[in-house]
Amino acid sequence: MKKILVPTDFSDQAEVALKVAAGLAKKFNSEIYLLHMLELPLQLIDPVEGSASRNLPESIFFMKLAHQRFAKLMQRPYLKTIKVHETVQFHQAFEGIKDFSEEINCDLIVMGSHGASGFKEMFIGSNTEKVVRSSQIPVLVIKNPEAGLDTTHFVYATDAEASTMHTAQKAAGFAKTLGADFHLLYINTPNEFLTSKEAGERLIRVAKETGTQPQFHIYNDVSVEKGILNFAAENNFGLIGIGTHGRKGLAHFFNGSISEDLVNHARRPVVTFKI
Repeated sequence: MKKILVPTDFSDQAEVALKVAAGLAKKFNSEIYLLHMLELPLQLIDPVEGSASRNLPESIFFMKLAHQRFAKLMQRPYLKTIKVHETVQFHQAFEGIKDFSEEINCDLIVMGSHGASGFKEMFIGSNTEKVVRSSQIPVLVIKNPEAGLDTTHFVYATDAEASTMHTAQKAAGFAKTLGADFHLLYINTPNEFLTSKEAGERLIRVAKETGTQPQFHIYNDVSVEKGILNFAAENNFGLIGIGTHGRKGLAHFFNGSISEDLVNHARRPVVTFKI
């Protein structure tokens, strides 16, 4: 884990994510790329080119303001001894984050999140949710300022289908990198019920495919999301992992995404892997 991307809007939630990233950077001798996407007011954007080229003085003002905030962040004690690259770009936040992460070939994106609910969750969503939906790179979402990142146990929720085996392999590799105990979790729901024997056989196949010897867990609940949250809480597991299909448009509206629901509702850190 050599490059960690931390998008920031200089909010408290973003700084919580930066603290977690700093802890990982010290552990793995990584570099942090601190990225601020500067979304200018619409009246400052060139309507033809979609850039701020016609409003250079205003653009410079917002750029200088961002660098002043960067300078304050760099004084934080937890960033000492860590190499931090500061970048400001003019772009829509979630698209810019995705493009920049691929450009620098980062290993992990760490983001803070307020979470969203109700109509905001359904129709707007957060930038974090959009990054989770589109990123090919694992995204670690941090919400609870007190929790930090406990990597002792990493529980990966899986449907154990053949189409998601490669995602389970990514999760297993992530657990190995962190030095975490790897747990495989299957949530049994009324709509998609399996016997314990059937679910256990599926988890054994996942273990064989990933070349790991994880602990197996089968948990019954009314929905997959609630099952993951309740299981993690009951066992006090510090880190939850899940794959995301990255649905868009009407498919996302009607089918939703369990990974995005977890990002919105979980108080524990969640890391997502693209299926």
